[in-house]
Amino acid sequence: MKIDAITIFPEYFAPLQLSLLGKAQEGGLLSINVHDLRAQTKDIHHTVDDAPYGGGAGMVMLADVWGNAIDGVIEDGSDLIILTPAGRRFTQEMAQELSVATHLIFACGRYEGIDDRVREHYSQQEYADRNIRVREVSIGDYVLGGGEVASMVMIEAITRLIPGVLGNPLSLAEESHNEEGYLEYPNYTRPQEWRGIEVPPVLLSGNHGAIATWRSSQARQRKDANSN
Repeated sequence: MKIDAITIFPEYFAPLQLSLLGKAQEGGLLSINVHDLRAQTKDIHHTVDDAPYGGGAGMVMLADVWGNAIDGVIEDGSDLIILTPAGRRFTQEMAQELSVATHLIFACGRYEGIDDRVREHYSQQEYADRNIRVREVSIGDYVLGGGEVASMVMIEAITRLIPGVLGNPLSLAEESHNEEGYLEYPNYTRPQEWRGIEVPPVLLSGNHGAIATWRSSQARQRKDANSN
């Protein structure tokens, strides 16, 4: 999978070179490229925003600068992801859907967001004919300083589903937010007793059927508790 992230703060994405994602890039499973939006500006101040038409607080990011940046990376089959609080909620289901994409572009807006003509332009039929999709996405009902953190959340959630990225592929079968919709059961390791709290006896029994039943029950209970 190829990933391009466009931002005014490329340094935000340094953690993507670490751990499993770093190894996946070294192994050729992933290609992650970060682009500085300011490189597409033409003025001496590298301006990326201006006051909104119609008035109001904050600044809006310039369509022409974003268009230049996106034009430099977009290709047939790209998914252009615009991070915005107004977007569709990011879920594990969406992560699974995007994990089979060939090219993701993350547009990391800031201030009051990106001029909406960017979304409108790349949603036109000429891009649809090239199998290019525009997705407005939010990672939750809260406001962040910009799209960088949200992009990294999505990138990690998506790419770990690509075969070969996780060291142990069986982890995907038992992790949180699995296909049944359950949350992950509680996990324990040594020591058997810690600060007066014992590991549940069933986990020490060696009875794999009983352990599986207990874990399933705990997962259901967690799901029910978190839905209230």
